[in-house]
Formats: sequence, structure tokens, C-alpha cells
Amino acid sequence: MNIVSLENISKNYGFKPLFENVTLGLEDRDKIGIIGANGSGKSTLLKIIAGVEVPDTGGRVTRAKGQTLAYLSQNPPYDAELTVLETIFASSSGVMQTIRDYEAVCHEVADGKSDAATLQRMSDLQHDLEINGGWDIEANARSVLTKLDITDTSAKMGALSGGQRKRVALAHELIFKPDILILDEPTNHLDADTIEWLEKYLARYTGMLLLVTHDRYFLDRVTDRIFEVDRITVQNFSGNYAYYLDKKAEQEELWAVEGHKRDQLIKKELAWLRRGAKARTRKSKHRIEAAHNLMAIPKEQAKGEVDIAIGSKRLGSKVVEINSISKSYGPNKLIDDFTYLLKRNDRIGVIGANGSGKTTLLDMITGRIAPDSGEIDIGQTVHIGYYDQESRALNDEQRVIDYIRDVAEYVTTNEGVQITAGKMLERFLFEPAAQYAVIGNLSGGERRRLYLLRILMGSPNVLLLDEPTNDLDIPTLIALEEYLDDFAGALIVVSHDRYFLDRTIENVFRFEPGGHVREFAGDYTAYLEAIARDEPRVSSPHVGKGNEISNDAPSIQITDKPKPKKLTFKETRELGSSNKASLPPKPACPRSTKNQPPPQATQGKFTSFSPSSNA
Repeated sequence: MNIVSLENISKNYGFKPLFENVTLGLEDRDKIGIIGANGSGKSTLLKIIAGVEVPDTGGRVTRAKGQTLAYLSQNPPYDAELTVLETIFASSSGVMQTIRDYEAVCHEVADGKSDAATLQRMSDLQHDLEINGGWDIEANARSVLTKLDITDTSAKMGALSGGQRKRVALAHELIFKPDILILDEPTNHLDADTIEWLEKYLARYTGMLLLVTHDRYFLDRVTDRIFEVDRITVQNFSGNYAYYLDKKAEQEELWAVEGHKRDQLIKKELAWLRRGAKARTRKSKHRIEAAHNLMAIPKEQAKGEVDIAIGSKRLGSKVVEINSISKSYGPNKLIDDFTYLLKRNDRIGVIGANGSGKTTLLDMITGRIAPDSGEIDIGQTVHIGYYDQESRALNDEQRVIDYIRDVAEYVTTNEGVQITAGKMLERFLFEPAAQYAVIGNLSGGERRRLYLLRILMGSPNVLLLDEPTNDLDIPTLIALEEYLDDFAGALIVVSHDRYFLDRTIENVFRFEPGGHVREFAGDYTAYLEAIARDEPRVSSPHVGKGNEISNDAPSIQITDKPKPKKLTFKETRELGSSNKASLPPKPACPRSTKNQPPPQATQGKFTSFSPSSNA
């Protein structure tokens, strides 16, 4: 049954139409993924369906009566003065308000405010939750908050990092359990374990799901329909991402054959016309008109693809030497006595929980921050390109072309050819007209693509990529992966995108509590297999100099191995396990039952969360 219908939906921003006359039906148990190039209109389509934006004149969106809807934007708005608890349970729903009041009174009891009025208030709220079925929602809330690592609901929203605020907003939508759930880049700022949990949670979700994500494993395992926004149309593919890839390949082949046939027919008709065909008969006149109409039809345009063909500078034998570095923020030790000798062809993926020190390591390598102890020695021939997750070098007031010219007016491609900054922008899908727009007017994905070009324009030979997949579209990620295949330098990438890691790395560094770093040989899939067997490739908590590991335990020598064979998408999409996520322990604030006396003072549930930066 259709619960959302789109009829003749169009959206145009100035000279740039995003999509025209889109008509679609969305059914009650659909799980739909929306894909397309940055700036194609994916987020705009979500906003129109959610009712945040309105389509152009003539189109309309209808939703079945009584259907509740929740929408998570890429950058959710928030009130800095509200607590996490108030934000998570903010809703016009009476049940949600009751749960919020119940959680608040639990905190009062935990803080020692256990007077008779407070305990009676708790008892009354428990009774209300019994009557309106709120305990099921409360149990779901416990599970969601625990899995998203939201443990102190008294923290102010203004004190949280951007990633933590995104988690709070995601928790609000999941706890609400709407009939229609719309998520824009829900995996941004989540670590790999949390993404895997969210994957399973949404696979069990019984309402209609609509999402935009760059995570191809996530997209393949969660969705059963794909909408592709491409060339002002929205195509519907009735299957997951792997199904879409198969059908899209067939479609591209068919278009190529049809385009070839059309070209041959036009040549034939031109030859006939040039022989002096005269419109003396009805048949001849009709053929002349048909020939002119055929030639007037615009030829199918090939879809634009990012072309990353930039060379890199020569790299000497000495790259980066990291000698016994440590870094702490107060009592929080992020890196403890870390040593590693980076080699010119290293391909390292860095993983770990948010705030564990991954970005801190990159910042120390680039000199943005200094280690508390130890030193980092950079080789003389090293040219570092640091693609940070905040795009710090972007200037919203600057024009696109000027932003790139600040780095270089000309760039040398990997074929040794010099091209202008403007031509390089065209290869990154910025048409001449768009090159004179200010950066502040670009979409989130276009900004990240522009920032990537600026980093690569410097022809680096050591690349540090911090969450490169956030907000980049799938075609750009594919182009970046292919560029890295032939990159003649060292690569360190911090990412939670499992597909991207499988495509680009040969070693995994995992950041663990206490500042320890463990190394695993192979890509991300090999790392998971090692963890599953409980036989990590490297058993030391510290990475030693070069390939040698040394600590109190017997040393382990890692021998060079050939690069693991890359798996196909079909071979790797079954990677995830099917185990269900378990609920956290029963809440300290008890459920009430009939004839139960008012509860005694107990410890509150969510009390250990301490906001910190996404180091």
C-alpha cells in the first residue's frame, strides 16, 4: 500500500534544474536508498518528501492519514541550552513526554533528592507508563542510547561536538519509532561497530525507510529499492545496491548500443538527403521530415565522472619517523609511547572509537599539534596532503576558481601534461559557470569534492585522509579509490567506511583504550576475520619501529606479503553477521507494578557520559 505519493515533482534552483516531473509511489515497508552525484538533488528530494521544502508549482506530495514521520538532516538543528535528555525526548507525543519526565526524576533521585514528593512522582510516572505502553519505548530508548554511546543525558547540547550532536539527533528519530523514517547520511560520525549495529536495527525496522548514504555495504544490506537521481530524472530499481549495479551496467550497455544504432541511421539518412532527395511524393516528404526530426533529437549525454589524474612529487627513502610519541588531554590518554617508521608504499587504515585519538595522530604528523613526549621526523622530500574531516581550508566568501588558483594556476597530470586550474575543475565536475560561484553556495558534497581537489592540486606524495567518505558521493569515492590504486606514495586513512577500507588499505591500526595501538595485516575484511578467530595478525599493543613489534611479550616479526586480492562487491557484501543487538541491562529506576510501594532512592541510568572532542 502506498503511504507516500509523489506526483509531477520538480525542483529548480536558478539555472540548475535538479529533477523534473518525478512521479513515484512509496509503500509502507519499503527500505529505499537514494544515490546520485553531489549536487544532483538527493537531499532536496528527502526534504520535499519530509515536508521541509515544497516542490515547484504543479507538483505535490501526499501522505496517508495517521502516518507519523521523522526526518534526520545532515546537520540537524539544535538548541544549545537544552540537555541531551530534553532533546532526545522532545515530542508532542504524550508517551515521549512521560518517558522524559521519568528519566528526569530518575536523575533527581540519583542526585539524592529522594523526598516523599519525588518518590511519589516517580511512582505516578511508572503507573502512566504501564497504562500507555511506554515501557516498550523506554526499553528501545535504553538500547538505542547505549549503542550510540549516549550515557549522560544531563549534558548540554552546546557542550557536545558535532558528531555527538548528530548521534543525539539520530537517537531521537530512532526512539520515536515513526511510520516513515527519513535519514540523510546517518552513518557520518559513527564508528564501524555502531554502523554495524545501526545496519541490523534498520534491517528489523518495520516502517518505511528512506535514506541517503555513501556507505555501500550499509546500502546493500539495508535497502530493497534504489532511487537514482541522475540527469534531472529519478530512476527506480527494485532491489538492493548490488542489484542496482547489475541493472545499471545492463542499462549503460543498452544505451551504448542504441546510441551507435542512432548514429548509423543518421549517417544513412544524411547520405540519402545529400543525393538530392526531392519532396515530390508524400513518401519522400515524410522521410525528409523524419530525417530532420531524428537529427534534432539531442544525443544522450554521458554521465559526468570525476577524473582524478594528478601526479605526485618524487618521494625519497625517508618518509615519516614516529618515535615514542604520547598525547593526553587531562586524564584521557589518547596515544601512549607510539613508534612507527612509515614507508613510501604503506597503505594504512586507522580505526577505533570516536575520540580515541585517530585524528590527533594525523594532526601531530602535520604539525598542527605537538606530542607531549617523543618526536616526529619528516623526510626532506615529503609533501603531505592532509584532507581533514572539517574542511578547515574552505573560505565561504571565495570564488571556486580563486580557491583552486591559490594552490596552483597549472597542475601536471599523471601523464605529464600541464592543464589549467579551470580545466582541472571541469574534471571534478565544476562547469565553467559554476567555477565563478562562491563556495558558500555549494552543497555539502560539492564542498568536500572541491576541498579534495585543492589537496590533490599540491601533488602530495604522502596522503593523510580523515574520514574522506563523509558527504562524498559514490562516483567520486570510486574515482578516489582508483586514484589511490596507482598513487606513488604513502597513505594513512582514518575511516569508518568498511568498503573504502577494503579497497584502499593493506594494514589496519586499531586505537584501543589507554592509548595502545595494535596492527593487523591485510584490509578491513582480513581484520574482521582475525578478530573473529581471536588470532590477531599482530599481538602487540604497541607498533614498533618499521615492521618489528617490541614490548614485554616475545617480539613478532611481520614479513612482507603480497597485496591481498581485492574482493568483488558481491563477495564482500555478506561480510556482516546476523546476530541481533542485545538490550542493555535493566534500568536502575524500576518499573512499577500494582500494589508496589513507592521506589526507594536508586542510581540513575545515564550518568557516565562526558562530552569530549572527536580527537
